[in-house]
Amino acid sequence: MTERIAICPGSYDPVTLGHIDIIQRAADLFDHVVVGVVRRPKHKEPLIPADDRVALLQESLADVPNVTVETFSDLVVEFAKRSGATALVKGLRAVSDFEWEFQMQQLNKHLAPDIESVYLAASGRYMFVSSSGVREIAAFGGSVENLVPPCVVRWFDDHPSSRTL
Repeated sequence: MTERIAICPGSYDPVTLGHIDIIQRAADLFDHVVVGVVRRPKHKEPLIPADDRVALLQESLADVPNVTVETFSDLVVEFAKRSGATALVKGLRAVSDFEWEFQMQQLNKHLAPDIESVYLAASGRYMFVSSSGVREIAAFGGSVENLVPPCVVRWFDDHPSSRTL
């Protein structure tokens, strides 16, 4: 039987508990999950360097044996093909997420018809959590402890300049 591999792509700037929840649930559904960290997202300049984002994800997912973390800088479907993946897994929090992801799914399907998109609804306790919201709370000195893994809290503490706008 062929190993079922999925990609969970994103900028993870920073990784949130909502991301971790989706990735862990994907790991229950697939034989192997590759968390793909977009090195340089086109829509924004990341706050956290790519190597740090990878390290934070690796630490946060250390107890999930069938997950690996890698960076990529090309089309997500090309990254998926190189990884041997047959699915892209994304989390959905709200209707606005669906609208964006539906457009992306159509483009990805055009580019790679053999790669499926799989959507997991966000768990209720994480539906409001976003990386941009976490960055804003941290920038104003607020606590992000219940929104991100402990290693991300430590990263913000070790990088006080990230806590200012």
